[in-house]
Formats: sequence, structure tokens, C-alpha cells
Amino acid sequence: MDRKDKEICKKISKEIIKNVEKKINSYTGKTELGKFIKIGADGTPTKHIDLIAEKEVVKILKNQNFISLLISEEVGELKLGKGRQKEINILEELSSNNGIAKNSKAKFIFLVDPLDGTNNAIKKIPAYGMSIAIAEVPENRVATLEDVKIAYVKNFDNGDLYEAIKGEGAKLNRKLIKTSNETSLSHVSLGGYIKGPSNNIFKLIKKIRRIRLMGSVSLELCFVANGRYDVFMDMRKSRIMDIAASKLIVEEAGGKVTDDQGKKLKSKLTISEKTFIIGTGNRKIHRKIIKLISSDSDKTIKTVGITSRLDLSESVLFAGKIIQTLLKQEIDVKIDKTLAIELEKLKNSPKLETILKNTEKANYKVYNEIKDLKLEVNFEELGVATEDLQTDMNITLGGDGTILRTQSHLNESEIPIFGINMGTVGFLTEVEVENTFDVLKSVLSGDYCKEKRTQLLVSYEDQVFTALNEVVIMTEKPAKMLNFEIQVDGEVVEEFRADGLILSTPSGSTAYSMSAGGPIVDPKVGAFIIIPICPYKLGLRAFIVSDESKIKVKLLKKGKKAVCVMDGQINKEINYLEEINFRKSENDVYFIRNTDKEFYQKVKEKLTEGGI
Repeated sequence: MDRKDKEICKKISKEIIKNVEKKINSYTGKTELGKFIKIGADGTPTKHIDLIAEKEVVKILKNQNFISLLISEEVGELKLGKGRQKEINILEELSSNNGIAKNSKAKFIFLVDPLDGTNNAIKKIPAYGMSIAIAEVPENRVATLEDVKIAYVKNFDNGDLYEAIKGEGAKLNRKLIKTSNETSLSHVSLGGYIKGPSNNIFKLIKKIRRIRLMGSVSLELCFVANGRYDVFMDMRKSRIMDIAASKLIVEEAGGKVTDDQGKKLKSKLTISEKTFIIGTGNRKIHRKIIKLISSDSDKTIKTVGITSRLDLSESVLFAGKIIQTLLKQEIDVKIDKTLAIELEKLKNSPKLETILKNTEKANYKVYNEIKDLKLEVNFEELGVATEDLQTDMNITLGGDGTILRTQSHLNESEIPIFGINMGTVGFLTEVEVENTFDVLKSVLSGDYCKEKRTQLLVSYEDQVFTALNEVVIMTEKPAKMLNFEIQVDGEVVEEFRADGLILSTPSGSTAYSMSAGGPIVDPKVGAFIIIPICPYKLGLRAFIVSDESKIKVKLLKKGKKAVCVMDGQINKEINYLEEINFRKSENDVYFIRNTDKEFYQKVKEKLTEGGI
């Protein structure tokens, strides 16, 4: 959406709000307007005052000189503009949008709740208003909440106007706003509907300080955006029209909005879509709430994502065997799009039998599992982008590199990973090929636990990255040393020359950090390890700092460029006097564990022979 389109949408939104507000305020307090008229398109009762508000919305969009799609709770889904009005099914409309003549093709999608808090308006309770969210019509796909670019929520009682444009922050009455930084459950102010599917919701109620319920979802979620609420929840499931605008406003103000499992909201923009919602002022309090209300007793895995290394055909074929096995057990499976492409190639390859025979020579353990394999699934239908693998568990086939690469795409999701070792060492993996199906059967029956691992948050200029294992800063040119300054919590602790520097988590302590002379650290220890690589300073050794510390690294010598590498996946060039900041990420990484192997037993098994 370019600047011109944004200005058009802003102008229309403000006109809609002005007209609806004028109508509503002239009618509020009149009980006859609460008369039931019908059941609206969204399945909820429609009252006379709702129709008054919605009529104004339809009139304005209908008279625009371009076509828009409207999703509203009473009329449902309409196609409006150029003086015309037509009832549509938005999913069908978007799926056929490319074949529509240019002059009748929709430009925007408006999601409108013309009056949120109908009963409040009728009884003059000061919490009622309207919500407008606008998305650009996407090409070749259905629109989702992620496509919403502009948002307005107006409180008709006191005149407060919340607004946001994606990437430009959130405002209340034209002033930028920020969410609460409250991280203590005992101090939280929570608003919303708390009765829902979680049996643990009462644990949360006992811990928090105060609860509010005002009867207007869009307004109350906006209260999170400027810190009036620390948390808002709707455990009944909110309608998309109610939250589309306020979700963007909260996120642009610095908050986090997810479903009850902590997963991103990617709901389709349709009249029928509903979702559980938890909006919080910051990620830390969000994690605490999700952890508290998520029932540990319900460990059922219903959806599984799969990624694999692609350079080995035996790994791809083994992934195919796992996918078909899971589908037969009626597990919902999503696979990385690149893996889907490779499986389709193998399925249609005339050399498949030859490839299977070659696998016997290359890896007889894999061959024993796939020797009778028949690829009979349409893998392309299961393929999604890696970042869209929003599932209960993600299976990776490969070594630690595959896990790190997958995790870099799933960074904020905290989806637990079940690693199958198709690499050399596979320290982070859980199971070897020959034990895969026995262990997987146990995991799917609920016999597993989750192991939490800390990761680093790396800030460089205006960019932010994460690393589960380590961050390496090394010279851009071989045989050239770098000059480092290291600060911990604002104190300069070392200045030295070296070939490079490693900042490692406990998970990375058995990787490059160990090879460079660093200590092996149990993952349960809250620490980061700083390891100079070949330092030119007598007595300088690796040192360990608290994972609550803030670490800053600066290059001191002019003309010396460096490369910063995160988990071997992402490279960034660093120049003289530029600073790199490190701290613990608010997002942890989780692994599915079924075996009873302890950390140090794994160290002995995996590292004694150095992976040979």
C-alpha cells in the first residue's frame, strides 16, 4: 500500500467515523433502539442501533470511485463502490480476483464493527465505539490478519481516537503511545472475558491484581496499547471484525497479540472467522500468562511440521516416509515448501528405484526404513513457507545445522523441535534413524517432556537477530587481528587483540565454543560464555557472565572490518567503532525429549570421538 492509498483510506475512515458517531450520539440512551431485529451475518443478534451505524458505512463505501470489499457484522460480506452494492463470498471473490476485469477489481478490504458495545450505547455506559481495519487485496491468495495495514478505533463516549499504520507506530488522539512494561503477574490489570477452554485460567485469576470487563472488545484491547490494561483476553473467541484494528494498534505500540497457545494470529479475513486472543503490553508478561494457562495435562499433538536437509536424497526420502506415516494416523502435517518440491521430484523420477538402491550403500539404517517406500501423497499441497510452520511440534531431519536454520525462521513461535539425526554429531537432535518410529509413537501418545534452551538476542544498528548456539565475530580477511572492547552491564571488562570472538549460550558450549577452548556448560545454567579466539594477550581466557547481563562489543581499530555470524546462518559486516549489543532473548527454544539421556551422558556419547 503506497502513500497515496494510505491517505485515501485514512480520509475514508475518518469520514465513516464522523458520520457514524454523529448518528449514534443522537440516539444513545434510547431503549427502543435496543429492539431485536434479526440475527446478523456473524451469527449474533442485530439491534436497531446496529443497523443505523452500519447503514452509514455502506453508504460511504458504495459512493467511492473504486471498488472495496466490506466485512461487517450485520450485512456480512459486500462488494461496494462506483454506486454499486453486491453480496459476495469473500473467499470466492479473492480466489477469482485475477480473472476480474480491472474496472471491477477490488482495491481494499474494510473490516468494520460499526458499533462495538451496543448494549453500553443503549444504556449510556461509557464504553462503546467503532472499529475500522483496512487491508490491501492480495494477489493469488486469501487475505489474513497479517495483511491489515491501517487501523482506527473510536470511543464515541469520550472521543478518544486510536490509530495505527503498520510500521509507523500507534497513536491516541494524535500522540504516540506505548504499552505497559509491567512484568509481575501480581501487579497486572487484566481486562476481558476469561471463561474459556483452559482449566488453568483460575490459577491466573488468583495471581493477578485486578480484573475489568467493560463489554467492548475493540476498545478494551486498545487499552493495552497505551497501558490502561496490562493484559486483555477473550477466551470465548473474538470475531475478526472486533480485533483486526485493535490488534495492529497494540502491536504498533510495542505489545504482543496471539492466540491462547502463544501462536501468531493469521486468521483469514472472513465474516465467520473467530479466534482466542491474548494481548499483552510486553513479551515477558505474555510468556508468563501463556505458560500459566496452557494445560500441561493436555499434551496431545495434532499438527506436525517437517523440515529436512535437502542435499541428501536419503534424508528427503525418510522425510517422505514420516509424512505418509503421520497422515495415516490422521495427524495434520505441514512441510517446508522446499522439501515438498524435492519430494515431488523424487516421486515423479524414473530413477527412484535406483536412488533407493544407492541409499542402501550410503546409509543402510535409512534404507532399512524406506526400502519398501511408495511415495503416494501430493506433497505440494502440504508445502508452506518455513515461517508458516505454525504447528504443535516441528520435526527436523538433519544435524544441528538443520535445527539452527529451522529455528531462525520460527524464532518467535516457540514451537518445540523434535530432531532426527541425519548429520554427523547432532548434539541437539533427540533420536537416531533406527529408533525414529518407536520414539515418535511415544511422543504422539503424550509420553514426552519439553526442554527449554536460552538464546541470544543480537542488536546491530536497527537490526535484531537471535542465536541459539553462538555469535562469532571474526576478521574479514585471514591472518588479520581485530581489536575488541567488551562491556558487561556498562563496565569495560576487557580490551584485547584476537583473531575473533565467540559469544555462546550453554547450548553452544558443546559447539564452536568448546573447540576454541571454552567450557562445557549445562543448559540449565543461566549464563553466557565469552571466548576470545587466539588472543594476543597473556593469561586471557574465556569467561562466563550471567544471562541477565547486557553485553556490548565494539571494534576499536580503524580500517579493520569484521564479520558477525549468527549460528552459522546469518552474516553481517561490522565496521570500526560500531557496537553490537547482546542480551537474553525473551523467546526461548524448546525441544521434545523422550529418552532418559542426561546432558553429560550425551556429551560422552556425542563428543568422545569428535563426530568421527
